[in-house]
Amino acid sequence: MPNSIPIHDWLRVIDQEYLSTFVRDGGSSIKFAVTPDERRTDLYQAVQTRCRELGYLFVKLDAVTSRAHMPQDIFFGLARQIDWRRLARGMILRLAQNTGLRTDGIDPGWTDNIYGAIAQANGIALDSVYKDLRPHLETSISKNSSMAKDFRTAMTQLCVCENTPDRQEYIGQPLLDWLTGDNIRVGNVRTFFIYTSINRTTARYFIESALYWVRHVGYAGTVMLLDNSRVTLAPNPRDGQRYYTRAMATEHYELLREFVDGVDSLSGTLLVVVTSNEFLDETKDRKGYGIYEALRTRVMNDVRDRHLVNPVASLSRLS
Repeated sequence: MPNSIPIHDWLRVIDQEYLSTFVRDGGSSIKFAVTPDERRTDLYQAVQTRCRELGYLFVKLDAVTSRAHMPQDIFFGLARQIDWRRLARGMILRLAQNTGLRTDGIDPGWTDNIYGAIAQANGIALDSVYKDLRPHLETSISKNSSMAKDFRTAMTQLCVCENTPDRQEYIGQPLLDWLTGDNIRVGNVRTFFIYTSINRTTARYFIESALYWVRHVGYAGTVMLLDNSRVTLAPNPRDGQRYYTRAMATEHYELLREFVDGVDSLSGTLLVVVTSNEFLDETKDRKGYGIYEALRTRVMNDVRDRHLVNPVASLSRLS
């Protein structure tokens, strides 16, 4: 592959220039990595391992299993890989610490009542813990304008639902189903004061809110790997898997362009679009980025060296 960079060299630069510094400090970036099929597993494993070491949430999306041209499917794919209850418990513990309550030894993976665990650790009544923390839930979540209104309402309600009494069925399941797309009917979550569907129009705001929430609760940030190689297939292989028409491919490229243009709206995020050589096809009768000029001009390398590769460029060819 001409003008390519070894995967381990590219990963080292991504680690040094982004994961260990820029993204950890709240910045965001979008990279396009043209990766050989036989090396993608190595790339995924290396990134996932480094994310675990640095405290990032790692998310992997694939155009085979998700409709990569639909923003709501990107959100649902992200949401299904988030442990929402653990994040809610983590937020509760953080607020408890800020109010002077002891939380030593309490794991946010606790499966019972987290409020009860805090109460036991401090020798006070459970109702007192919930009463003390409720105003802080309002301030830190409900009134936090960095998140979309219905999203922050959902996060507040998830924290409230963690006060479900022991041995009683968890009452926040409709919220989880709504977030993950298992049940998208708004009627199921109206009792939680939520009135907005997660759809093509609203999904971008929910994605931005979720990425903010992940970092707000305590992760270093989020690393999303999106494999869009399925989108670039020109002839239909008729293998029973998802196939993207030219119109759908164009919609996908438009979605990526929106992410590139709105990168400043993301919080502590590195989005890596893992793609194939077909993505670089500039002919109008194929399905490379040449069919959507607005994306091509944003990610192409305007200046190229015949022998050296810019490892921090938007688009990199990995070998």
